[in-house]
Amino acid sequence: MNYQELGSKILELVGGKDNVAGLTHCATRLRFNLKDDTKAQTETLKNTAGVMGVVKNGGQYQVIIGNDVNHVYKPIVEACNFESTDKSSDSGMPEEKKSVGARLIDTITGIFTPILPAITAAGMLKAVLALLTAFKWIDTADSTYQVISFMADAAFYFLPILLAASAAKKFNCNQYMAMMLGGILLHPNFVSMVAEAKEAGEAISLFYIPVYKASYSSSVIPIILSVWFMSYVEPLADKVSPKAVKFFTKPLLTILVAGAAALWILGPIGYIVASWIANGVNLLNTYVSWLVPLVLGGVFPLLVMTGTHYGIIPIGINNRMTTGFDTIVYPANLASNIAQGASTFAVAIKTKSADVRSLATSAGITAVCGITEPALYGINMRFKTPLISACVGGAAGGLYVGLLRVKNYAGGSPGLLTLPGYIGESGFNDLIHACIGAAIAFVVSFVVCYILYKDKTSADKGIEQASAGAESKSIVKESAGIEAH
Repeated sequence: MNYQELGSKILELVGGKDNVAGLTHCATRLRFNLKDDTKAQTETLKNTAGVMGVVKNGGQYQVIIGNDVNHVYKPIVEACNFESTDKSSDSGMPEEKKSVGARLIDTITGIFTPILPAITAAGMLKAVLALLTAFKWIDTADSTYQVISFMADAAFYFLPILLAASAAKKFNCNQYMAMMLGGILLHPNFVSMVAEAKEAGEAISLFYIPVYKASYSSSVIPIILSVWFMSYVEPLADKVSPKAVKFFTKPLLTILVAGAAALWILGPIGYIVASWIANGVNLLNTYVSWLVPLVLGGVFPLLVMTGTHYGIIPIGINNRMTTGFDTIVYPANLASNIAQGASTFAVAIKTKSADVRSLATSAGITAVCGITEPALYGINMRFKTPLISACVGGAAGGLYVGLLRVKNYAGGSPGLLTLPGYIGESGFNDLIHACIGAAIAFVVSFVVCYILYKDKTSADKGIEQASAGAESKSIVKESAGIEAH
């Protein structure tokens, strides 16, 4: 496939570079912020070879590409010249036209999407380490274990700095000063001061104002609030700084005010909110551990359809950062992904169409490995009954992992390849129940889909071949490979 041509075609069909206020990409989608959605030729885009679908949600115009999305992203970014453009001047898409919920989802997506490769790499390293120690191939006292362990922990410990970089891009402020804010919260001297003050029962103060004694390593909310605040401080510092010394005074005022606010107010607020979320998760696990995984297991395909699943992922990350494991998001997502793969396998076995069988087989493999969008857009949404089956199977698997309070310790794209991420404090116990939950999701989804699915009638096939024949072949090629949601 010629990615340059595809990128140029997509850019033309979304209204040209003058209509693009911003662009990011996740595992399989181009996420445009368009100044005017009405200029985009949605139906033409949907029928463009190499495009799996189009979704408008959360203030974003999302073009589903598949596993090669990064190759299509690059020529579009180059054509739009985002690197040399002052993003703060992109005011073509007024925020007031978007609802609060849409703006929130857009913000969360924009912040967390860029750091997912690092989080996935860390999770997979943890999974590999869990396998090596579980089978006694290495000992925890070995230097090999310790080196791999801190390699994996690096992404989690320095998560505030990773989030600061992506948040700065989203909030249109200086990326390096934002990362400096993250460094302030993680500095060894501050960590030591907090530990010593807690032990001695003493206070820490900055300009005689108390500093909250909290540890911000692996935290999520404090740095996002701090960078958001900095995005307002920076232009004010620019405004009040004399032109002759602005190069010095602007960063000085920005980091001094934002850093102090982070230590005094915003960091503590984020720390407390994260603690509340963790306590809420503990309550759910104590009284209704089955409820949220049941619901999420059933509706995750719908969340992926609308692109709002990125609003759920940070909860799972926060759970692991605060309690050491997640019993809600990742176990439920595992059941959902396996269920989607099962429904496409059922279609592959039952259909009489060679094209559909080939597409369903390829999409099913990627789905059970953790990437569901080829299955979702290529098969499940297209034929409807596989989507219903996947929701039923995902809910069944989610119910089981919820009842057993299955714990995920490492994250990664939920699928067969990341099952070692369930090896933890209980040995193989969580892994065994995660496998059982995945098996339940697979069997239920497969059986329901096999019973309900029927090939389209000859009349429907005529319409289908005209609109989807070329697209199906493209999706088959795009579906190979593994990527993290």
